[in-house]
Amino acid sequence: MQKISQFAVAGQILLLLGTHLYFTFRLKFIQRKIPQGIRLSFSDTDHASYTALATALAATIGTGNIIGISTAIAIGGAGAVFWCWITGVLGIATCYGECFLSMKYRKKEKDGRMTGGPMYVLEIGMKKKGLAVLFSVFTILASLGIGSSVQAHSISAAVTEQIGISPHIIGMAAGVLAGKVIIGGSRQIGKVCTWLVPVMSAFYLGGCIFILIKNHTVVPEAVKMIVTSAFVPEAAAGGVVGTTVMAGLRTGISRGLFTNEAGLGSIPMAAATAQNVSTQDQALVSMTGPFWDTVVMCAITGIASVSSMIAHPGNYVGVSGERMCFAVFRELPVWGDEMLSLSLVLFAFATIIGWNVYGECAVRYLFGENGVRIYQVIYMFCVYLGAVITLDVVWGISDIFNFLMAVPNLLCLWGLRRKIEINDRKIKH
Repeated sequence: MQKISQFAVAGQILLLLGTHLYFTFRLKFIQRKIPQGIRLSFSDTDHASYTALATALAATIGTGNIIGISTAIAIGGAGAVFWCWITGVLGIATCYGECFLSMKYRKKEKDGRMTGGPMYVLEIGMKKKGLAVLFSVFTILASLGIGSSVQAHSISAAVTEQIGISPHIIGMAAGVLAGKVIIGGSRQIGKVCTWLVPVMSAFYLGGCIFILIKNHTVVPEAVKMIVTSAFVPEAAAGGVVGTTVMAGLRTGISRGLFTNEAGLGSIPMAAATAQNVSTQDQALVSMTGPFWDTVVMCAITGIASVSSMIAHPGNYVGVSGERMCFAVFRELPVWGDEMLSLSLVLFAFATIIGWNVYGECAVRYLFGENGVRIYQVIYMFCVYLGAVITLDVVWGISDIFNFLMAVPNLLCLWGLRRKIEINDRKIKH
């Protein structure tokens, strides 16, 4: 299982990075329109664009933005942060393309809701019903793994870090709270995400910004180390481990690809739900997701972490990669551990309700509305299960299904690349 998982991860890195590079050049560096996308996300009168973006961000901004960056620095050194940023920037172009196609080939349900995603692009745009079915199956399985079980385990680990309470109680509580939100449907999830995403992000980033202010004298040195060590072998200095350029490159790219989900096929499902928004405008709004997730969240986390390691190297002696983020937050004058644990809980819970949207979209495509309630029950059970079991196997299976999700999505992206438009004109091959 481990070898298959490693193969899936390597294959996904090659496929996604190649696609990111291609669409960055083909769309003439669409990343330059990020300011326009940000303006659009807050300017629509119905708030449809922002709701769709918030739902996608809820699923995307997760514990990987915190623990993931710490482990990336531990394995690949400070340079891993730089390559994570670059990967996030490149992923913006792929995100625009897949969300454009999802909006173009979406359909209207009987109750007036809009629905879409790679499964509809594959069926309607490419006439590949079989691939659409496979994508939907892989999405459901991935949602039960990385969307529910893995996140519930993160919640259990964060809570038990602070309170001596049974994982069974944590799992049941998380399952009930998640169920209270997801049973209300996509509209209820959208409402929760519109306030949960900015609140949890501001709460966590507030702690990071305090640390940056506290260590302001070494912040320039931290930024310099992040950039230079991306190209020059890094000797051990302060609390930052010594690494090779290839270690930072490999780790940073891997973390960047997996944290923003661009090319995976998940974000387009949220984008397609936006009502009364043009195809191009929503694609511009949705592509800001990788920007907020990787370029902003991971950047601030990375700089705060490296500056803390330089300023207080003794705090990181013998500390594992997964625990480094706690060492960073202990610089807060009070409640540092508790603040980080709460952030991890909020991020993981947001991912649980966000990924439920993707799973339900796939269930509706395969079985219609009748299958949704059954899926919700299974999903809530997986939340409980994730809190009480060892997740090594679940992680491996999740990596495999994430890879299997990405393949059909990337096939339709490449197959329909001539259909992707920008500035009201078709981009010629």
